[in-house]
Amino acid sequence: MSELRKDPIVDRWVIIAAERGQRPSDFEPVPQSVSATGCPLCEGSEDKTPPEVFAIRDGTPPNSPGWQVRVVPNKFPALAIEGESDRHGIGLFDHMNGIGAHEVIIENPDHYADIAQVSVECIGNIFTAFGQRTRDLRRDERFRHIIIFRNHGAAAGASLTHPHSQLIALPIVPKLVRDKLQTARNHYRRKERCIFCDLIEQEIALAERVVYQNDEFVVLSPFAARFPFSVGIYPLEHSYDFVSMAHDQCLSLAEALKFILGQYRTVLGNPAYNLTLQTAPNTLPRPGHPDYWGSIEYDYHWHIEIMPRLTKVAGFEWGTGFYINPVAPEDAAQYLREETTSQPVAVGPH
Repeated sequence: MSELRKDPIVDRWVIIAAERGQRPSDFEPVPQSVSATGCPLCEGSEDKTPPEVFAIRDGTPPNSPGWQVRVVPNKFPALAIEGESDRHGIGLFDHMNGIGAHEVIIENPDHYADIAQVSVECIGNIFTAFGQRTRDLRRDERFRHIIIFRNHGAAAGASLTHPHSQLIALPIVPKLVRDKLQTARNHYRRKERCIFCDLIEQEIALAERVVYQNDEFVVLSPFAARFPFSVGIYPLEHSYDFVSMAHDQCLSLAEALKFILGQYRTVLGNPAYNLTLQTAPNTLPRPGHPDYWGSIEYDYHWHIEIMPRLTKVAGFEWGTGFYINPVAPEDAAQYLREETTSQPVAVGPH
């Protein structure tokens, strides 16, 4: 069974999943093919995946063709769904069993249906699957936080080209998430306002870093972006939890996501990227924590972050925690607002 281990120096948890790399050859780079031949996620290959846990279907039976979106457990999970966390420590070292859930959201039966090119309704179905699986897994009191992410392209960590996202339910709230939640809580305690709402209002007023806006969402190029052409997608109305969205809002979010990913294809030549959904943790009351994120409904604001993999993280970044971004966020926003461009923007090494 895998373990979660905490580094006592940097206060960071790591998953030790020895089962996933039993031989030295398991760590060799995986070549990525665009071919659908032998793809386990394609329609008609349902027997090549674990049984589905959720699907949007056209009236067909489970684990058969005739689906639009399909969710299955990861065949090689980072965390195991069976067992208890068994938190304990040895001196400075905290560790626990690798309890969690790891699922694959297969976004389309068509191997070549890139999310930037499908319909808004298709993207809305993907968000519906995100919400349903999040709600279901939150009923399990062992799981503290659910992260949904999308790796597009080999440089972003994708080993399969079939359009898919992943979901991991964790028995802890990760440090990065806790830091954001704490910042949001502190701001609300001082000003009785959501820090994200303040940020959105200011950025829309300045207009320099607004990439796209519709009635429900805004796409921003962050003021202090770590990576070139990274963006954040935020609901305009305050909302702490992704799963609270109505269907019409899902479609508006789909429009925003389709726009920015389409611009990545046009402006940047379809780069590899990582997408993460940053929503509220599981807010079920915890023993010994009667006010467990008790004000989150008022102080947090869910959002999506997208980071193209255009530069390399190297020694300076690893050694300092500082990142070098060779493109000003204002310039990035201007490029990404353009409807068309004659050629991809060149981004050189830093």
